[in-house]
Amino acid sequence: MKKIILSIDGMTCSSCSNGLEKYLNKQSGVENAVVNLVMANATIEYDEKILNQEKIEEFVKQAGFKSLGKFKEIKLEKKSKKEKNKFIVFSILAVVLMYISMGHMINLPTIPFLDPHSNTVNYMVCLFLLTMCFVVYGFDILKNGYKNLIHKTPNMDTLVGIGVISSLLYSIYNMVFVLLGNNDKFMSLYFESAAIVIYFIKLGRYIDGISKDKTKEAIEKLVTITPNTAIIKRDGIEQEVTLDEIHKGDIVISRPGDKIAVDGEIIFGKTHLDESFITGESKPSAKEIGSKVIAGSLNYDGYIEYRAERIGKESTVSEIVRLVVEASNTKAPIAKIADKVSGYFVPVVIVIAILTFLVYLIIGQGIEIAITSFVTVLVVACPCSLGLATPLAIVVSEGLCASNGILVKKSEILENAQKTDTIVFDKTGTLTYGKLKIAEIFNYSNMDNEKLLQIVGSIESKSTHPIGKAFTDYINQNKMQTLKVEEFENIAGYGIIGKIENEEYILGNAKILEKYEINNKYVNDEKELSKNGNSIIYVAENKVIIAIIGVNDIVREGTKEIINILNKNKIQTIMLTGDNKETAEKIAEDIGITKVISNVLPSEKAKTIKDLKKENRYVMMCGDGINDSPALASSDIGVSVKSGTDIAMDSSDVILTKNDLTSIINLIKISKKTIRNIKQNLFWAFFYNVLMIPIAIGLLRPIGISINPMIASLAMVFSSITVILNALRLKKIKF
Repeated sequence: MKKIILSIDGMTCSSCSNGLEKYLNKQSGVENAVVNLVMANATIEYDEKILNQEKIEEFVKQAGFKSLGKFKEIKLEKKSKKEKNKFIVFSILAVVLMYISMGHMINLPTIPFLDPHSNTVNYMVCLFLLTMCFVVYGFDILKNGYKNLIHKTPNMDTLVGIGVISSLLYSIYNMVFVLLGNNDKFMSLYFESAAIVIYFIKLGRYIDGISKDKTKEAIEKLVTITPNTAIIKRDGIEQEVTLDEIHKGDIVISRPGDKIAVDGEIIFGKTHLDESFITGESKPSAKEIGSKVIAGSLNYDGYIEYRAERIGKESTVSEIVRLVVEASNTKAPIAKIADKVSGYFVPVVIVIAILTFLVYLIIGQGIEIAITSFVTVLVVACPCSLGLATPLAIVVSEGLCASNGILVKKSEILENAQKTDTIVFDKTGTLTYGKLKIAEIFNYSNMDNEKLLQIVGSIESKSTHPIGKAFTDYINQNKMQTLKVEEFENIAGYGIIGKIENEEYILGNAKILEKYEINNKYVNDEKELSKNGNSIIYVAENKVIIAIIGVNDIVREGTKEIINILNKNKIQTIMLTGDNKETAEKIAEDIGITKVISNVLPSEKAKTIKDLKKENRYVMMCGDGINDSPALASSDIGVSVKSGTDIAMDSSDVILTKNDLTSIINLIKISKKTIRNIKQNLFWAFFYNVLMIPIAIGLLRPIGISINPMIASLAMVFSSITVILNALRLKKIKF
């Protein structure tokens, strides 16, 4: 299966996006299609043996929309100056039109040659011409409404189009009578209604467009964070180039005040970098030779040279933008409910409008009231706000998470994180920094500690486990030479094996001794090391234990406070680790975790998660993403603690790029506020329709409450504005 994200033109409401989504999902070869109204794109998974981009774009066209090609997530479009000027011109024309058509009703001075009583024809022709200007201005609305009606996917444009054309045709019909000499018919002209409805729809969309741009600000900040040019060194000569001219392996120079151009590794110098746009951490990070740098970071105070490693779409920034965009293109369960309602809403409104029209004719109220009520129902019930209720809140929250070092891969996580009642933490690299150091050694061999650690470090250098780094760091710091290792084997959850100079060495926890039936007579020494909070590594040579090494770690700053907050919020915290019981319980006791599950293999971690879920718990698993993949995949929400440069390799639901666990609390907080916001949006969207449709039908006319198409279109705009402003409140969440 292949995935493509296309930019879509012509979508104006949830009925549009729902209609296109349904149409695409019906096509042979399309595995799954999700259409995003706010981002104006469609994410399509398809069988490349059956379809290609050209065929998919043809499907989009058949559905009544236009594909603008692949979605360029790094080029978010702004409102053009031409569009803004056009809107200003028509705002002025709208005021003029209203003055001419209704000024005399409220005793405003009339323009003599446009007086409706003395110069009826002039008055009528002027209204007609001004209205036709608005018809041209809103032709896209009428065209889209017609196309969607033809394709059996009626949307907001369909409602407006039917209403405007009905009002216009009825007014033209009466205009003919006026031209034939029946001046009394000028009171039955509704040109201004058709024009002002179009104007208010355009006003609503203009505001929507500005608001949608605001929801993308966090993504835009990431997109524009990298510099346009950089200084590279080729053949000893410095030259300024654009980012497109940088190749992998190029040596890039950065001076104080410069921004890092591409992801890479420092090969000369040291400095402090501001990586807050990735990690959310305001404190500058110290960097030296061997440290990774991320494109967009600000160089504070040092001169460095770094080797370009990931450029263009491979960069961390591009990867984050891709994750945020794809996340906003997934649908939370609550959004699917709203979409389903919207799918039925437009046809139901059309039926209600037609019935209203027929009832007024049957009871003898006259064609004018029947048509006015018909148009009013169509206009007031436009489901624009309903379509914006969920996606706007989701996109704002996705951007808020990204700017605070929380990368959420699926929008459903934003809905479900607030359900979490159990959080399971891995120990090494999650609750602790994973920066282990050798603390104590029980050496039972004939070799000295230095030789022992050279052997152990040489074998551990082949491993990716955090414990192995403690030994490789020791070798590097003491400038020791690594020995040649043969027949290396990693045994997940147990340890590693390797041969040096034909001697077989087995390194690992107590379980590896059982696996290879190695006699362990040093249990008391292990307990002594464990009491001090050490992780234990047994070293066996030819299946005889020659040493026990204790390594310890530093608990992440603020972890105790975070666990305390979670406990106060009645969220159970559990430590799940492959480490021994004594070490795990010592650390758990220090930070406030009351339940510890120790000595477990990666596969057993996954089983533990499944067992917790069987108890009807909503489980979040937080690990370092290395040995925790099965558990992360088995949990309801998998969260991994990663450095920025590891983002592309991660497979969890959520990635925390900030170097502390506060982000978990922030994620749950954002989730709670997002769901509350969406429910508020849906309430206001439905409230407007439930309140206004009966008024539009005329059910409250007997008590003197009624509205016309112009007021109806204005009410629709207010409905959208209410939802937009409420969604934008999410940007003000404080942590």
